[in-house]
Amino acid sequence: MSQAGWGPAWYRELGRTERRTFKACVAGWALDGMDVQLYSFVIPALIGLWGISRGQAGQLATVALLMSSLGGWGAGWLADRIGRVRTLQVSIAWFAVFTFLSGFAQNFEQLFIARGLMGIGFGGEWAAGAVLLGETIRAQHRGKALGTMQAGWAVGWGLAAAFNFVFFSWLPVEWAWRAMFLIGIAPAALIFFVRRLVQEPAVYLQAREAQALMGPRPSAWSIFKPPLLRITVLGGLLGTGAQGGYAAVTTWLPTYLRSERHLSILDSSGYLAVLIVGSFCGYMAGAYLSDFVGRRPTFLIFAVGAMVVVLTYTMIPFGDTAMLFLGAPLGFFASGVFSAQGPFFTEQFPTAVRGVGQGFAYNVGRALGALFPAMVGALSATMPLGRAIGLFAGLAFGTMAVAAWLLPETRGKQLQP
Repeated sequence: MSQAGWGPAWYRELGRTERRTFKACVAGWALDGMDVQLYSFVIPALIGLWGISRGQAGQLATVALLMSSLGGWGAGWLADRIGRVRTLQVSIAWFAVFTFLSGFAQNFEQLFIARGLMGIGFGGEWAAGAVLLGETIRAQHRGKALGTMQAGWAVGWGLAAAFNFVFFSWLPVEWAWRAMFLIGIAPAALIFFVRRLVQEPAVYLQAREAQALMGPRPSAWSIFKPPLLRITVLGGLLGTGAQGGYAAVTTWLPTYLRSERHLSILDSSGYLAVLIVGSFCGYMAGAYLSDFVGRRPTFLIFAVGAMVVVLTYTMIPFGDTAMLFLGAPLGFFASGVFSAQGPFFTEQFPTAVRGVGQGFAYNVGRALGALFPAMVGALSATMPLGRAIGLFAGLAFGTMAVAAWLLPETRGKQLQP
């Protein structure tokens, strides 16, 4: 077995194919995260320049999440038929192109369409990347690998925050928000790496060969029939809580810091940096914890922790210094809720429908969770924005905790063709 010369011990145990797939999926998710999070930083500019309401700003966030649920389910179905690697390439190209085109929007309606189309690729990237990595990495390291992939989102978020600081500090606001979206074409370069160096998982190829001998492929609708129906429903409910709580916080937090805490670009960037570092640590902690104590306990720890911290952060009138330090645990728990979802869904669905099952369970959470930013924006017309964020995020993470309590454990499961 080829050995890597750097990284944690578990990573050095991986073979060349595992490492190449790991790098591609982490990079893909990080760049996907950058493109999605760019929007949260341009909301104040769009409200000021176009005169849109917070409700409309929430709709722009919601349409991307809603369409991502369709993209994720569709990409999962496609991954079961044309392959995980090819679907990943299409998804990366899709979200990069439509993020770029968002920078040319002239009004709310055009941006609404561009963000919706971007969402299709956004959802597809996770569905293809997570099942690809889950099937490639050996069972004892699957949680750490997929959790580290999720941590790539914090890296992408950090890149978006850095571009926000640079562009809004150096460019007029009417150009800065466009530059934010135009930089979103960068992930397209990753396609060449994926095409040349990443291979289809052996378990998928074996399953496809066996299926060709057995007859018709199982229907995509089989995930809605016993024995998979319970996992599909509870997994979707778990995803709804995680996605809804996270979206409510991350979509509106930059606006909350600017409009209600009255922080400058420089000051709010510091607060967000603490949040993002906390997020990265949360992803990594969840990654290791899911392999150490199991998927289900990890869900419970982070969901309950996120619910408590987000209510504390938004409901109690702390001073600016306390807010700064609370950003770390807020990011830690709100992001750590995702770390075990990739390995859990990979281990729950059979190979023949793993793509569509995993894509649906994760992304139906996006569809329902997508309503939360819009509801926060609408409710903020009648109450402070911070309170609206806390109300909906707390409800979402509480829902996740209930679903996690009802789910079975899958740690260490060996995948079968």
